[in-house]
Amino acid sequence: MIIGVAGPYSAHTAAQRQENLDKMNEAAARLLELGHIPLIGMNAALPVLEKASVPDPYHCTMEISLAVISACDALLLLAESPGANKERDLMLSLGRPVFGSVEEVVQTV
Repeated sequence: MIIGVAGPYSAHTAAQRQENLDKMNEAAARLLELGHIPLIGMNAALPVLEKASVPDPYHCTMEISLAVISACDALLLLAESPGANKERDLMLSLGRPVFGSVEEVVQTV
């Protein structure tokens, strides 16, 4: 199953942002070990935004993240944030499952 991983990214410091991204990547690694294909919208958006000159980086981040998540069969929501909630709402509107933990994925799939 292709499972998107969402959680808070934005934070006051670069170190906190990296910690948030690390949490998403650690969860994605667990999903991969379980035989799933994990995708993280931020991992797709960040390298592009480093090179792009756009007036609203947050908007572009969300557009890329939502495009990535829309290709998934399910979503793992690690914690709520404005962006993660948009990803969750998209999945729910598509009738796809949203899990709250890796353990929930294991129990359900």
